[in-house]
Amino acid sequence: MESNLGWFVLYVKSRWENKVHDALQEMSVEVFFPKVKIVKRWSDRKKSTLKPLFPSYVFVNLKSSLDFYKALSINGACFYIKFGETYAKVTENEINQIKLLFNSNCIKEFTVGSKLPKIGETKKITQGPLKGLDCEIIEADRHNKIIVRIDSMHQNIVATMSTDSFVGV
Repeated sequence: MESNLGWFVLYVKSRWENKVHDALQEMSVEVFFPKVKIVKRWSDRKKSTLKPLFPSYVFVNLKSSLDFYKALSINGACFYIKFGETYAKVTENEINQIKLLFNSNCIKEFTVGSKLPKIGETKKITQGPLKGLDCEIIEADRHNKIIVRIDSMHQNIVATMSTDSFVGV
């Protein structure tokens, strides 16, 4: 199991992400659960809430084979994501890219999806905490959106940034 240690994707019951996250932290298992702030609007008020960036997914950093089974024993944890016979392993670099996105003040909006756009070009980010990162650009509603691919999960993160933050590759 030594070569299989690192970040893995744990699938949890719907809306149990916070409970599983807290339980794993109590068991001293390193866990990462990215959330995005959304504003819900009603006719008479607005309310900000946090929702999971990847619903029903929690990232678990396994240090030993015992951690693998500890995480599965948590109430609400279902199984590790697999593609074929291989567990979805997320690299440290991909985890750091997600963390950079959430610690950035220059990103205005997030959306997540597994579909890749058909049009777009690759650019390099020249400013802010994502400087040096290659990304794909999508033109939508006069906004420039970047896609950061999380290849090991077959997922994409889409973020909106200003036009002057990019150069051609």
